[in-house]
Amino acid sequence: MDLLDSQHADELSTLLALAENGSFASAGRAQNRHPSVLSKRLIALERRLGVRLVERTTRQLRLTDEGIRLVEKVRQATNLLADAQIEASAGAAQVRGRLRISMPAVLGRQCLSPIVAEFSLSYPEILLDIEYTDRMVDIVGERFDAAIRVGQLSDSRLVATKLCQYQRILGASRAYLERNGTPRTPKDLARHNCLGFVGLASHPEWKMMHATGGYRKQSSSMAVAVHGTMVSNDNEALLTAAMLGVGIVVGGDWLLNPHIAAGALVHVLPHWQVGATGGIYFVRPSGKFITAAMAAFRQWMVDRVSSCTWLGTQP
Repeated sequence: MDLLDSQHADELSTLLALAENGSFASAGRAQNRHPSVLSKRLIALERRLGVRLVERTTRQLRLTDEGIRLVEKVRQATNLLADAQIEASAGAAQVRGRLRISMPAVLGRQCLSPIVAEFSLSYPEILLDIEYTDRMVDIVGERFDAAIRVGQLSDSRLVATKLCQYQRILGASRAYLERNGTPRTPKDLARHNCLGFVGLASHPEWKMMHATGGYRKQSSSMAVAVHGTMVSNDNEALLTAAMLGVGIVVGGDWLLNPHIAAGALVHVLPHWQVGATGGIYFVRPSGKFITAAMAAFRQWMVDRVSSCTWLGTQP
């Protein structure tokens, strides 16, 4: 069987389009083909392989187990073919190409977007497609070239480069502290207006850890049940409220430190942090050939992030 036969390629392309779009109509629009053409191609593929790949209903399509496995293998094959072509042209003197990158919304907008803009100025032949989102994207399945991840990594299909470490700290405005007093110990937080970030894994508790040396070993810890007049899934909104004097906010040092340095916030309980020290990582698919453009972007992020002291400390 010739996998590069144009008819076979069309059939496999149809299966991928159905898996990604969920219906013949949507897949037809994506491939600029009439749904009936795609239906015939799928039937031909199933007959040729002797297996049912898609269960059809009046409302939707569902891949069978065999269909799911085949789609995954075909995606791997198409990625290898794409990489082979990229690798063949990798010797070009000029760094060029397209990079699709996923970045966390708040960290990306507040901290990384200037770094990305400077990269674009230095490498005008590279087209950057940046998606800022708090959604945990499937880098491999959604065909991202790389992503910036905050916290723990669990996807073994990814190659990670640690950019820096960070810790969660507390901040409040001077006006709030003048009205309500300054917490001296973590237990004091129980009587303060603590702004609740629901994205924190321990919410509504703050797991306070005494840092004996910044990002070094934490010597003691305690959990404090906090309460306040505002909770949100958006830490930027809580940060704004804290700067206006509403209460005490918890956030990454990369988020709060610039405002502490500017005097808009006071670092509350500076010898304590919330939760364990975490990391900010540059990740990319493990099986994907690293292009000259990707290598340049990764090195740029490593160099620039390590020089931003308010982003945390070096790995």
